[in-house]
Amino acid sequence: EVQLVESGGGLVQPGGSLRLSCAASGFTFVHWAIGWFRQAPGKERKAVSCISTYGGDPFYDHAVNGPFTISSDNTKSTVYLQMDSLKPEDTAVYYCAVGVSARWSDLCIGGGADYWGEGTKVTVSS
Repeated sequence: EVQLVESGGGLVQPGGSLRLSCAASGFTFVHWAIGWFRQAPGKERKAVSCISTYGGDPFYDHAVNGPFTISSDNTKSTVYLQMDSLKPEDTAVYYCAVGVSARWSDLCIGGGADYWGEGTKVTVSS
């Protein structure tokens, strides 16, 4: 059974940083895409950043390209989202998602997520 467990959310002041982690387990796939999505209060869930075992440069939503960095530690089956220069508009619940046999475009643009984590809340406020 695939499980995705996010952690690292919390309250941070504008301009601050957080690093989110997504611990993945139960994988038996040869290829997959994994990424971060966020849902702000009263808004739809949107893709933030995705990577894939097929390679290629990561995808970043234009709103976070630069301040946010996605990375992975395959040994620990963990994906990270380093978030710097946080703004109040970054306040949201952040979710980790996996698309089986997917490229990052399938997941982040095509909406092809097969598994979701429960989310971790990020609040950017002074």
